[in-house]
Amino acid sequence: MKGFARREFQLVLLRRMADYQPDLVVAAMRSLDASRTEMRQVNARWQRILRSSRFPGGERRLRMVLGPPADGADRRLGDVTCRTDQWDLPLWPDLRFEALIGPDGTVLHEWLVRPEGSPTPRLESVADLTPWSCVVSDVAERFAPAGHQADTLPSRWQVTFSAPDARPYVAHFVWGLLQAVEASADPPRTQTA
Repeated sequence: MKGFARREFQLVLLRRMADYQPDLVVAAMRSLDASRTEMRQVNARWQRILRSSRFPGGERRLRMVLGPPADGADRRLGDVTCRTDQWDLPLWPDLRFEALIGPDGTVLHEWLVRPEGSPTPRLESVADLTPWSCVVSDVAERFAPAGHQADTLPSRWQVTFSAPDARPYVAHFVWGLLQAVEASADPPRTQTA
């Protein structure tokens, strides 16, 4: 896709993160030599691409933008075998962008993940859960059992958990990357992702 590659794709991811962490997004935009205006324009173009009948959808669209994946594997979900493809993104060198792809090439879910075998951050307490420090699986594994819930937007996810002091919390993620943690009045509902 002419004029739309990894750099622009990262701006699309940043656009949703700006709702939670505008300062981190501004610093990331600087590292990409991008302005707020460009980020808005790139996001608007991405939304048109998603809705267009002229552009391929699902897996083919991701490969056109991000190139061949750095890694991939089959994943069995019930009676269906899906595939996960992962791409490196320069803004998050310790993570990968992962797409869960159905048998027909449809992208079922996509977010940032920690590659298998990569060291996880040290998460001794809730205070260690700082913005952009970890992904969904890091929090869910460290503070198990945890509850998972998709948010109102496909790019957002929530994990509810109890800290070692037994207080309930909600961790908010955008594209799988931690944005904020807040105390919750409700105890976590445990379930798997």
